[in-house]
Amino acid sequence: MASISGMRSAAAGRRPDSLLVSGDALVLEGVTRLFGALKAIDSVSLTVAAGERRAVLGANGAGKTTLFNAISGDFLPSAGRVTFFGEDITDLPPHERIRRGLRRTYQSSLLLRELSVRQNLFIAARGVVSGRFSFIRPGAEHASRRSTEDLLERVRLSHLAEHSVASLSHGQQRQLEIGMALAGAPRLILFDEPAAGLSPAERRELVALLGAFPPHMGFIIIEHDLDIALRVAERVTVMHNGQVLRHGSPDEIQNDAQVQAIYMGGKH
Repeated sequence: MASISGMRSAAAGRRPDSLLVSGDALVLEGVTRLFGALKAIDSVSLTVAAGERRAVLGANGAGKTTLFNAISGDFLPSAGRVTFFGEDITDLPPHERIRRGLRRTYQSSLLLRELSVRQNLFIAARGVVSGRFSFIRPGAEHASRRSTEDLLERVRLSHLAEHSVASLSHGQQRQLEIGMALAGAPRLILFDEPAAGLSPAERRELVALLGAFPPHMGFIIIEHDLDIALRVAERVTVMHNGQVLRHGSPDEIQNDAQVQAIYMGGKH
């Protein structure tokens, strides 16, 4: 088997320069991730424009979360190239990608359950600014505190600011995760199944929150709920067996016969 560095060099040498067009937030070129002999994702290429809202669909095992891991740096690609606003970030660790404006949520909550909603948001806001390791306690007018209050408003949790995370409903915890991902004015956010386990009312709230994002702030959402995915996305990528099956608009994907046969199980 070829070495990882050798596979990356070969992939970079085949890089199609036409992919790097003006206004691209994220470009993946031939991204592959191996786990031993298993190809979890295989030569995935896609382009997400700045401010674009993209959904990634696919059955369990299609490679969606592994794709997010390669983008966020949790698992470096075995081959291929990841470019973020024109910068090659293929080999950067997750914290460096965060510094460049990339954020991510996870299927399993990473919230600090014994702390309050406000404390969780403050930690997120403080963690993405300079001076975050200072021992000087920030005052009421400090940017991190102002950002915390803004985030509370944006995700509609001001009335629960002093409640512990453990006391929140599952939907409210998802709202808090979105708020933490919004800290520090990100340029692109990866949402990994944010609607999982939500009630119908909570799903409507999620759609409203995502729809209220400013135009410059793009996101990619992995979602099993097709209604949510197709309502919030401008473009859709369908994955199957670790590869890209289709790119298209929500209408094109919903009416694609092959997508229906493989992913949706027939005509809906």
